[in-house]
Amino acid sequence: MTQHFSFDLGVTDGGARTGLIRTPRGDIRTPAFMPVGTAATVKAMLPGSVRATGANVLLGNTYHLMLRPTAERIDRLGGLHRFMNWDRPILTDSGGFQVMSLGELRKVDSDGVTFKSHIDGSKHRLTPERSIEIQRLLGSDIVMCFDECPALPADRDRIATSMRLSMDWAERSRAAFGDRPGHALFGIQQGGLDLDLRAESAERLRAIGFDGYAIGGLAVGEGQAAMFDCLDVAPGQLPQDRPRYLMGVGKPDDIVGAVARGVDMMDCVLPSRSGRTGQAWTRRGQVNLRNARHADDPRPLDETCTCPACTGFSRAYLHHVVRAQEIIGSMLLTWHNLQYYQDLMAGMREAIGAGRFATWQKSFHATRAEGDIEPI
Repeated sequence: MTQHFSFDLGVTDGGARTGLIRTPRGDIRTPAFMPVGTAATVKAMLPGSVRATGANVLLGNTYHLMLRPTAERIDRLGGLHRFMNWDRPILTDSGGFQVMSLGELRKVDSDGVTFKSHIDGSKHRLTPERSIEIQRLLGSDIVMCFDECPALPADRDRIATSMRLSMDWAERSRAAFGDRPGHALFGIQQGGLDLDLRAESAERLRAIGFDGYAIGGLAVGEGQAAMFDCLDVAPGQLPQDRPRYLMGVGKPDDIVGAVARGVDMMDCVLPSRSGRTGQAWTRRGQVNLRNARHADDPRPLDETCTCPACTGFSRAYLHHVVRAQEIIGSMLLTWHNLQYYQDLMAGMREAIGAGRFATWQKSFHATRAEGDIEPI
């Protein structure tokens, strides 16, 4: 087992690429999708079940964990891995996006952000140094710089000011992180949809130097076409020999489009959140198990899927437990969605490695365009 963090770039096929991130807690095959374990749990899933889907890495949330149960308590109890019984790599976000989402509950200055907890209204302060300290206490393997992410649309001056503040904070995050063998620090590119600002941000980040680079400030309301236009350029502005992480993305077709444009890592709450509301993601698109058309359907959700929802239960049963609000409905559909996402990543890794990603991509879109199987 390696004692260091490293990234080996594998095969490239057009813009798409495979790779291997090595960490002391295990390897991460890229392109990789990271299930979100916001509060030290992937909702409705046991850690072993998440691992069984093929996930190599989870995401934890600095903002939520600092408020409850607190990073200091998790540290006293042996760190986040032991606390949540997950022995594989964990990436923690910086808390910046969640704090920015608080709107009137937060105030930004050049040093950091003061905000009120959404839980009890208590007052807190996050700076680059405090964010890095919290992530150190949690013991995460991949640490994110503290940044500010303005919601889109926003005018260019607002985006430029925010980006430059984030770059100042990236420098402070780097200094606060120091030298931690076996742990990695990722910088976050900002700049909205302005490619000149993205270039300026990438130049600042390269000068500071990071183990990996994230593309931030997308999937915040700009729409897929605008996001793809930005991703046609943004990944190439970042170092080729480091992982590229697109934050908070997304729907399956968003993920495929991002991988086609050179992205290596993604995360999103969508598969688990959808699972708790009766929505299943399949190779034929999205299926709503609440719909009456499934009530008498003895067929599996997807006959090619190996998850427990598809191998052990019918659409009729899934419809019943979703409508009855039984907990097993959330469990089964979350497992299915996470399995689908991991199978999607594995399929892309295989296609890129074989030099047939373009063909695979056409087949992916064609199958989705067919829609769900016909009702009985």
